[in-house]
This record gives sequence, C-alpha cells and structure tokens, in this order.
Amino acid sequence: MTKELITLSGATTSAAEAYRALRTNIIFSDGDDRLRVLLVCSASPEQNGDSRSHIIANLAVTLAQSGRTTLLVDCDLRRPMQHDIWGIPNEHGLSNVLVSGDELRIMDVGVEHLSVVTAGPRPDNPADLLGSTGMESLVTDFRQKAEFVLLDSAPVLPVTDAALLSVLTDGVLLVLNAGVSRRAHAEQARDMLDRVGARIVGAVLNNAPVDSSIKSY
Repeated sequence: MTKELITLSGATTSAAEAYRALRTNIIFSDGDDRLRVLLVCSASPEQNGDSRSHIIANLAVTLAQSGRTTLLVDCDLRRPMQHDIWGIPNEHGLSNVLVSGDELRIMDVGVEHLSVVTAGPRPDNPADLLGSTGMESLVTDFRQKAEFVLLDSAPVLPVTDAALLSVLTDGVLLVLNAGVSRRAHAEQARDMLDRVGARIVGAVLNNAPVDSSIKSY
C-alpha cells in the first residue's frame, strides 16, 4: 500500500513515539486556538520533499489511529509526493479542481479514519491557484469533511505557495533537518510567514540524534 511509514509498521520506536507526542500536542491545543487545519512545510529545498512529506503522512496516520477523521491534502503542486507514498493514482487531484472546477476526489488509503487528496498534474501557475478564492473555498470545505486537515506544501523560501496557504490555516508546522537545515534559512522562512500573519505553532526536527540517556519502557 505505502512506502514504509514508521507509524504503520507496528514497531514501538522512539520515532513512532515522537509522532504520537506531536499528535497529542496538536489534539490538546488550547480552546478556541485548537489546530484543525495545519500546514506542514520546510524552509528550503535542501530538506527534500520526501522527508517533509513522510513526516506529514506519519502525523496523519497517528491522528487517524486516535479515531479522529483526518484529511491529508497534497498542496505541493510542483513536486508532489503523497501519491507516491500511498501508492495511489495522481492523474486527478487538487490541481484539476482548481484549474477546471472538477469534482474533488478523496481517496481511501487503507487506514481507518484517514483519506488523501493528491496534488494532480502539475499546473503552469501553482502560486496563482493556491492563492485563489477557489482554494480558500476548498479549505473551508475541508473543514467540514474532517476533524483534522493536514496540508503538505512546497518549501517556504523559493516560492510563495506556503505563505499563501498559511493564511488559510490554523497554524504552520515547520520541518527542519538536523545537520542540514541552515539557521539563516529557518529564520528567513519564519520572517516570511510572519509577514503574512501566519501562526507558526512549532517545528519538527527530523533526523535528530536519539538521546541514549532515556531508556525504553
């Protein structure tokens, strides 16, 4: 069904537990500030899309495993990955809806409570589409379809896609890679998101060394 996702492997590992801890923080965010629509993006392309997209896929699985209906939407119209991760077709997806007004296709991926919308064929004008009133309407519709909506986005710095999407969400989760991500790029991404009024709720540090002083339980 999928390329290996740690949260579907059945293994109890520090990585799987980290995703569950992240899920807990999202589910129990405070009161009216509860995160229901969350954008996940990296700062720059040096963190390959494969890493970011696998992180959001694993997060989506953990939310679904807790019994919350979860919708994962691939909004990276330039280099989409979710169809590859889940082994599903990408001939029709988000871009078809935004370009031609086609009916939205929500796909079952074999995980209870989880559905996926693929990106679809690459359009000529991704930023224009993601910043359109059509996308705004879609996000409003997504809120009615699931308890949690996760948007997978292109990196912040090289294109405006993530900044445009961020204002439609309840929060932004920034993915950084240990030993790879540059502090300057992370700061520039934060500044760009701040300028459009995005709410950055946290960061995920990928490939961080495991703290061996904490024993398994």
